[in-house]
Amino acid sequence: MSLTRRVVIAVFTDVDLLDVTGPAEVFALANRETGGRAGYRVQLAGREPGAVTTSAGVRLVTDLSFAEVDGVVDTLLVPGAVDVLPGGPVARIDRDVVAWLRTAAPPARRVASVCAGAHLLAAAGLLDGRTATTHWSTAAQLAADHPEVTVDPDPIFVRSGNVWTGAGISACMDLALALVAEDLGEEVALAVARQLVVYLRRQGGQSQFSVPLSRPPASRRDIDELRVFIAEHLDGDLSAAALAERMCLSERHFARVFRRETGTTPAAYVEAARVEAARRLLESTDQPLDRVAAACGLGSVETLHRALRRQIGTTPAAYRRRFRTTA
Repeated sequence: MSLTRRVVIAVFTDVDLLDVTGPAEVFALANRETGGRAGYRVQLAGREPGAVTTSAGVRLVTDLSFAEVDGVVDTLLVPGAVDVLPGGPVARIDRDVVAWLRTAAPPARRVASVCAGAHLLAAAGLLDGRTATTHWSTAAQLAADHPEVTVDPDPIFVRSGNVWTGAGISACMDLALALVAEDLGEEVALAVARQLVVYLRRQGGQSQFSVPLSRPPASRRDIDELRVFIAEHLDGDLSAAALAERMCLSERHFARVFRRETGTTPAAYVEAARVEAARRLLESTDQPLDRVAAACGLGSVETLHRALRRQIGTTPAAYRRRFRTTA
């Protein structure tokens, strides 16, 4: 008799649609890629049976109510929802989901949240004493509301024991692929990723956002244009003097303007951009370290080592071993 892996996804009004359908599609493709051997059976559970309107306006239909969820649950998946207020996005706390989680989560083999679903896990006490992540836009709210949770806003996903938390939007696919890899191995997860036409199956420790996205848009258009120039000329002369000359400013004045607009120094920004490019090459190619260093403007393997140590606390070889994804 084949193994059945029952996945129950909580749904509620205004839930993010992709948080529900993205993982469900990953599990369905895992079934297809293994000829049914994966055994995933996805069910949607809500406060009551019937239609639930998502944030996209598309309606989902639950398979059963929270009260009807009994028996063995392999994976309990909790998506999220946000309210967009004048001060920014605020994670929505659905009290029915929280109450259900307090009783439904402990017997499950594993529990996972997607995006702002981490706030629901935290409200149910399931993240106490754990490290967790969520969408970067609500990470500060999670940390403020739940000081007993160690919030890391950077990773794609975090695993703490049998509890997984994921970042927002498309990261739901990365988290679901990681769950498939845990169950069935990397080969099946990569086969599913290929079917999804995912260029790279990202690992949990990778950052939610790139260096340009991690900085707000500048009020000066010329600084934003300079950031684009930096990204496109990483192997060129990006010293403060060269960048100041390009901006037709004195080096001292340029440094003040750049810090005011980006929150960091030109040298720190350039190094972060070069390290990000190096990480991409380490993840996706077998290029020797000297070529990686040269392509990213870091010059030498020694400089590449120092920059990665400074930026992400690891060596190029260790990073490649952890995150290299083969075709």
